[in-house]
Amino acid sequence: MDPKSGGRSPADPTAAPSPPRPRRRPRGRVGPLRSALRLEGRAGTAEVTEQQSPVPGSMARGAGRAKKLGTLFSGLLECGAFCGIIFGWASLVYVLKSLGYFGQWCESSAILNPNGTLYPDCSGQDEQFSLVFTIGSFMNNFMTLPMGYVFDRFGTAVARLIAISLYTGGTLLVAFSTPDLAVLLFPAMSMLSVGGILLILTNMQVGNLFGKYRSIIITLYNGAFDSSSAIFLIIKVLHEHGLSLRAMFFFMAACSAWHLLRTIFLMPRMHIPYPLPPAYNYGLSCPGHSQSYRTYEEKRPPEDDGPEEVPLEPSAPKGSAAVEPFWPCVCSWLFMWHVVWLSVMQLRHYLFIGTLNPMLDHLAFGNEHLVSTYTNAFAFTQLCGVLCAPWNGLILDYHKRNKAHRAEGAHGALADLRASVLSLVLTVTQCVLFSICAAVPMLPVQFVTFVLQVISRSFLYGGNAAFLAIAFPPQHFGKLYGLAMALSALVALLQYPCIALVRGALQGDPFYMNVGLIAVVLLAYISPVVVTRECRRRAKELEAASSPPEASTSAKTPAQTPQ
Repeated sequence: MDPKSGGRSPADPTAAPSPPRPRRRPRGRVGPLRSALRLEGRAGTAEVTEQQSPVPGSMARGAGRAKKLGTLFSGLLECGAFCGIIFGWASLVYVLKSLGYFGQWCESSAILNPNGTLYPDCSGQDEQFSLVFTIGSFMNNFMTLPMGYVFDRFGTAVARLIAISLYTGGTLLVAFSTPDLAVLLFPAMSMLSVGGILLILTNMQVGNLFGKYRSIIITLYNGAFDSSSAIFLIIKVLHEHGLSLRAMFFFMAACSAWHLLRTIFLMPRMHIPYPLPPAYNYGLSCPGHSQSYRTYEEKRPPEDDGPEEVPLEPSAPKGSAAVEPFWPCVCSWLFMWHVVWLSVMQLRHYLFIGTLNPMLDHLAFGNEHLVSTYTNAFAFTQLCGVLCAPWNGLILDYHKRNKAHRAEGAHGALADLRASVLSLVLTVTQCVLFSICAAVPMLPVQFVTFVLQVISRSFLYGGNAAFLAIAFPPQHFGKLYGLAMALSALVALLQYPCIALVRGALQGDPFYMNVGLIAVVLLAYISPVVVTRECRRRAKELEAASSPPEASTSAKTPAQTPQ
């Protein structure tokens, strides 16, 4: 056997009769998103060998470093330029208003501006634009569950082809839309939203190509997703310099050819496994035999740089406690208050993004130059999302590194859960400060609001995935993540009646709504309190479970702290 080929050279029929490597496909349905989001060391259903080279020795090295780096940086570009562009909606609304989209909803008004001109009442137009964003953002979250299942069930190639089709269709609908066909914006933004979330799901697995750096890569991809909202700022600036909206969206539709080439040459047909097997390759080349297995990063010794032949994830590991069923996890106070934590802060962010343009218009008394300046400032701050995203993970890692002796098993899970409390509290505090600044009816204060908003939003989504990975069994991560996002999407629908309240009873002044949202966001502080109580409960259970053996072995010596 050739040691460099992993001892599996097909040219050696007299190979040592070592027992075959255990490979078995996990039974039952794989939870949605489980193959994509692996923040806690989880690996889902994966394509073990996209291409297994039949050449022994140094030739059987699989994908080279250049190919992996090409996959990494092209994925970063894809996430940063295409996946989350709907969250730059405020910049696009400015362009659409200048073109007269939904202009029939504006009415004449007797209110005078400070410069003596009539101030038109365009609250109906703003309401239509807010409704487009409400539906698009709802689809972005709610479709996470079924799109994750498509990715888990049918693999990367099929999921990306669906995403490319949706994205291309959405850009073409915007390109062919006119002020008379403004209704096309509703399906267009939904298609762009769903296509973008599916593209980033398929890119999450790229972190598996880089071993212990995969969490950093996943975090960067999420930050790039946030930064992609600046694409609509580029469209706004180019439109102000004379480029037509139709030409720019035709160009974005043509970029689908690049997505397709990347799908063929730089992405696997199914999934990227973790740890990588010897001579693993992917992309278009000689077809290979695919197999499927699951393993966990924790099963690999830390001193081993390569993949280890370990048993596949069993349904009931020996010597470990039974896995908690799914529905008790869903009905637990821990999960329910976490959904509240996610939902109220996400609603605050969605309302701010969806109503930013009319809010700036209200504070600037219709001054288009000021509105354009602040809209550009907001879009520029969104570019910093890729820089802010890793901070939350560094906070969690800092607490883990401070422990002199790293706990394992149930004690390690308890230590990780305790470390998440600070992250939860900081995220809520940032959102409260952001909400307070957003409620101040002064334009200069909004610069501070923009900075706090991008930091808070970066902490929110990374912290959501990390907490679910820490607090609940990994077998249920995909289902719980998809369910949490779907439930938060339902809560996000409340943004439309909130907008209608501002346009109606509050006569266009969002001050009282913003004050009310501060009180709503304060509810998120209950989640870290519940987590703290859960930590105490689990600590008492562990102490009670370890005390009987100690009492029986030595009745005269004091009980030792369980290791």
